[in-house]
Amino acid sequence: MNALGSFPRTVLDVAGHAPLRPAARAALLEALDQGWADPRRLFVEGRRARLLLDGAREALAASLGARPAEVDLVPSHTLALHNAVRSVARGRRRRGADVVVGAVERAAMHHAAAYLTSRGGGEVRTVPVDAYGRVDPDAFVAAAGPGTALAVLQHANGEVGTRQPVDAVHAGLATAGVPLVVDVGASVGHVDVGRAGDVLVADAGDWGGPPLGVLVTRTGVRRSPDWPDDEDRWSPGGVHVPLALAAAVALQEAVAERERVGAHRRALVDEVRRRVAAEVPDVQVVGDPVDRLPHVVTFSCLYVDGEAIVDALDRAGFGVGSGSACTSSALEPSHVLAAMGVLTQGNVRLSLAPDTDPAAVRRFCDVLPAAVAQVRSALGA
Repeated sequence: MNALGSFPRTVLDVAGHAPLRPAARAALLEALDQGWADPRRLFVEGRRARLLLDGAREALAASLGARPAEVDLVPSHTLALHNAVRSVARGRRRRGADVVVGAVERAAMHHAAAYLTSRGGGEVRTVPVDAYGRVDPDAFVAAAGPGTALAVLQHANGEVGTRQPVDAVHAGLATAGVPLVVDVGASVGHVDVGRAGDVLVADAGDWGGPPLGVLVTRTGVRRSPDWPDDEDRWSPGGVHVPLALAAAVALQEAVAERERVGAHRRALVDEVRRRVAAEVPDVQVVGDPVDRLPHVVTFSCLYVDGEAIVDALDRAGFGVGSGSACTSSALEPSHVLAAMGVLTQGNVRLSLAPDTDPAAVRRFCDVLPAAVAQVRSALGA
């Protein structure tokens, strides 16, 4: 037992790496036996794998409101983000080389935009956000002037939970003839994303599937790979069939329980937001309190180092995140919080699993004030 008490282990940060759902695990193991062969082969085992892969793509498409032909599978979400931006830009290279991005996009999107413009002579136009982390749709559309290859906007921010005005931005960009790439990695399986732009990039690991990137390219959007030719144009080397099937099963389950689980987690996040603001001195709870993802909450504690508070909570039995959601291992100050103009010090991020125990969340809220006070005392604050 430590000074903060003894508690069972509880992980409260599963964004992008959620535990594999039991149904997805069962599908994965079955597919390892039935779908191990190369689905491009013409013998029986290859044809069987192909049937499984086609079924997975159809199931993913149905859950995402797309056609099976619009769905491509890539080994990781980050690679899918990079491929989407690169291929759309190359497909529109005669139109221009500029890229418009929101200030709070994932680091992978900022890096991809910088990579493209450094090679193609374009400009990255970064659209600022308000204190909730939301872009102004008119300002975003106005940034997409002549010479814009594409625009990039997340559906919702996986660090602070704020949802973006994707539909309004998409409508405005459609008038200007600029395609919108939407990162739905933090949203799919948790909220309904609708049609959400021209190219969607999803993350199976976030909805309880295995690590797998899912791209949806709406009919009529021009993409052209900027990598060497391969038999599988969008995923060189092919797709691992068992992972695809497990991802599809996990998404079907996530969508089926979305409303019930969403209400459960939204209530827990509301409790965290309320209690943290009331019980921890010098703290700032960030993100939109209403128009947000149901399972994500972030707050920042003045006079506390992020690594120190994560360590204190870890010793108390709670796994939480800190820093940027997409670069948390580096524990660098969050570029998302910095863009919002809010406190970046002592950042703590929670992303709750579908089956998060309310009692565990209450224990976390009970422990947090003492953990923060302990760290502040050790730092002489």
